[in-house]
Amino acid sequence: MKEDETALRACDVLVIGCGISGLSAAVAAAAAGASVVVLERATSDEFGGNTRWTESYLRMKDETQVSDDFEELLVANAGHHIDPNIVQSAAAAYEDWPAYVKAHGMPDPELISTLAAQAGPTVQWLKTFGIRFAALPTYFVTAAAPRLMPVGGGLVMIEALRDEAVRLGAEIRYETTAQALERDDGNGNVAVQTFGPDGRMRRLRAKAVVLGTGGFEGNPEMLTRYIGPEARFLRPVARGGYYNKGEGIRMALDAGGAPAGDFGSYHAEPMDPRSGQVEPLVMSFSYGLLVNKEGRRFVDEAPGPVDVHYDHIARAIKSQADGLAYMIYDQRINDVPNWKKGIRTDQPPIEAATLAELARACGISEAGLLQTVESFNGACRQGQFSPLSTDGLATEGIEPQKSNWSWPIDRGPFCAYPVMSGICFTYGGVKTNKQAQVVDNDGRAIPGLYAAGEAAGLYYQVYTGATSVLRGAVFGKIAGEHAARHAQPGHSGLKPMTRYA
Repeated sequence: MKEDETALRACDVLVIGCGISGLSAAVAAAAAGASVVVLERATSDEFGGNTRWTESYLRMKDETQVSDDFEELLVANAGHHIDPNIVQSAAAAYEDWPAYVKAHGMPDPELISTLAAQAGPTVQWLKTFGIRFAALPTYFVTAAAPRLMPVGGGLVMIEALRDEAVRLGAEIRYETTAQALERDDGNGNVAVQTFGPDGRMRRLRAKAVVLGTGGFEGNPEMLTRYIGPEARFLRPVARGGYYNKGEGIRMALDAGGAPAGDFGSYHAEPMDPRSGQVEPLVMSFSYGLLVNKEGRRFVDEAPGPVDVHYDHIARAIKSQADGLAYMIYDQRINDVPNWKKGIRTDQPPIEAATLAELARACGISEAGLLQTVESFNGACRQGQFSPLSTDGLATEGIEPQKSNWSWPIDRGPFCAYPVMSGICFTYGGVKTNKQAQVVDNDGRAIPGLYAAGEAAGLYYQVYTGATSVLRGAVFGKIAGEHAARHAQPGHSGLKPMTRYA
C-alpha cells in the first residue's frame, strides 16, 4: 500500500505530554532553534498531567542546592539485591560499562549525580519565566527533609512554561494522543501515529521525539498486569493521573527501549476514599492507630518523621481487606500542634462515644478493634511525649511495634478516618542515560528518542520524597536541548517512513 505522504507532518522535535517534563523539553528545544510540536491528551483547560495538581515540592535546601541526603537516598533505593558485579562495573567510567550494565534497570550513578548537579541550574532557568520559589508550609507535621516549592504550585510552572513555549513558536495540539512509534534505520528520524479530537489517525515525523507521557496510573489494565489484582483498590490521587495511560512507556519498550524502575510498585499517598477533591490526604496517622477491617494493626504507624515513611505505609494499605484501613484516634491528638494540617480531606471524621460504637460506624470488627486497642494501650510505656520530633516513645511487647508517639487510646469521643492507598505515579518506565536518551536492551542510546519524568524509570522501594517534579524539569530540559542538537545540520534529515506500528 502506498504511503500517504499527505498525512506526514514534519517537525524537528515532537514532544508527547504537556506536564513539567514535556513542557521543559519543549521550551528548551524551541529556545535552541528547533521547530517543536507538543501533543497533549487533555483539553486546554486541564493540560499539564500530574504537575497541574501538585504543590510540586522540591527536595532542596535553597534555590541552588539539593538536600544533603539527596543522592544518598536515591542510591539506597536503587533496587533490591543488586548484583555486586553490576555495582562494581558502574564504578568505572560509563564508556567502559558492559552493555548489560548500561541497560540495567537501576538508576545509574551518572543519572543521580546529573539530577543533583542540575537541580539548582534548572531552578534558576525556571525563574527566568517568572516562577518564584519559597520554603512554604507543607502538610507534614513532622519532616526530615527541606522542601522548596514554586509559589502557586505546579499549575504556575506549567502555565509559565506553556506560555514560553508558544511565544517561542511551539505548536501545542490538545486532545491528541500518540499511540504507536517507529524508529528509523538508525539515522534518528522517528514516526509517530497520533489521534486527534476528530478521531482520525495522523502520522507525524520528527527528527527527535521526547516522551513526557507520564506513568500508567490511569490505565487499570497495566496496573493489574504489573501491580497485581490489588490494583483494583487503587486510584490516582488527582485528575491528572487519569490522563496517564502508559502509551509512551509501551511505545518505547516496543521500540527496543530497556525497562527501568519497579514496574510492580508506585508512589503512594494515604487518602480518604470518600473524597473527590485533589489529594484528600490523611497524613496524621502517626498520632493514632491504623487498623484494617478486622480491627487489627498491620504496620508501624510511626517509624519516624511522616515525610519519610508515608509512602510505604500507604502502599501497605492496598494489601488489606478491600484495600482499606482506618486511622483511629482519640482526643489526645489535640495535644499535637497543627495536627489538622495533615488532614486534607473535605469529609468529616467518623465519631462515636465509645470504641464499640466507632467500630460499628466504620463497619469494622468490633471485637477485633477492642482487642487491638486494649493490647496497644497495655503496651504503651511512660515517657516524654514530644509531638513535633521523634520521641522514641515506643510500645513494648506487641507486633507490629509502634516506634514513636505511642500513648493510650482512651479519651473519648473516639474518631476515625477511612484511608486508602492512592497512586501519585507509577515507578516503572524506560531506561535513560544522563542525556535523557532512551537506552535499548543492548545498552545503546536509541537515536532521536528521549524520555523524562514518569515515563523514565527511576524509583524502587521507598520514594525519595520531593524529587519527582524536579527530575521531570531537569531531564525534560536536558532532553529538549539534546534533541534540538540532534536535529541540527549534520544529523540525518527527514526521510519517508516505509512502515508504521
